[in-house]
Amino acid sequence: MSADHLVPLLKHTLAGLSSAIDTALAPHGIDGRELAVLRTFAGSSPRSQQDAARDLQVDRTTMVALVDALEAKDLVERQRDPHDRRRNVVELTATGRRTLHAAETAARRAEARFLAPLDDAAVAQLRTTLQALTTPRDG
Repeated sequence: MSADHLVPLLKHTLAGLSSAIDTALAPHGIDGRELAVLRTFAGSSPRSQQDAARDLQVDRTTMVALVDALEAKDLVERQRDPHDRRRNVVELTATGRRTLHAAETAARRAEARFLAPLDDAAVAQLRTTLQALTTPRDG
């Protein structure tokens, strides 16, 4: 892999980090994608599947499948939105909240191990750089 080609560097970095996090999450019965969905529904009030799909940039069909899988694991529960009966809202169950907490800890530890070759200043710069590149810009 050539160090001057950004796409393969980013691709391999993401693959390595994703693998490390998925390995850390396996004992909790979820993967990185499911962790992202749990985070989305972890707020103090129920959220619709459509809102979560938009925020995670996945299509509605994919979101339904993700919520189905989490519901089968007793991590979330769906209910009809009392204000709009056409929509489902999703909340974490008590098991889902415990799993989210444990999984967040495991993911943070895996991320720290992955980033261990960098000093604190380099990690901070990496985060700042990635945030700048992912912030929407006009034009």
